[in-house]
Amino acid sequence: MSKPKNVFVQGAITPEFIANSIAKHQSKTSIGAHNIFLGQVRADTIDKKTVTAIDYSAYEEMANKTFHDIREAIFEKYNITCMHIYHSLGIVNVGEVCLFVFVSAPHRKIVFEALEEIVEAIKQEAPVFGKELFENGTHQWKVNN
Repeated sequence: MSKPKNVFVQGAITPEFIANSIAKHQSKTSIGAHNIFLGQVRADTIDKKTVTAIDYSAYEEMANKTFHDIREAIFEKYNITCMHIYHSLGIVNVGEVCLFVFVSAPHRKIVFEALEEIVEAIKQEAPVFGKELFENGTHQWKVNN
């Protein structure tokens, strides 16, 4: 069994980072399908205040272990070739990407099923916390739906 990897990226996950991740898989010719989830910070209006950014924090060691456990369970359940998970720490502005999950497999059906299960597990299990920052300088802790 492999050891937990660090999934955290400081700040937003850039389009260039995402593009480079995709490009690196062109040499893996047994892959026939990729599926990607990009979680983006929304400009929600809550109690007449608009979110301008989310400040993410985590118990990193515990969170990396949780991400590792999710990863191992998915590899055991599905015939996937690759899985990459990246989550932001720190401030991510509205419109920027804070979660990037990338799954590859020989066939398309598997990547759809696996990706949905991964994202739901992250939202339910990972000890990552988001402080929603409002335009008026106030904040509240984010609740995952």
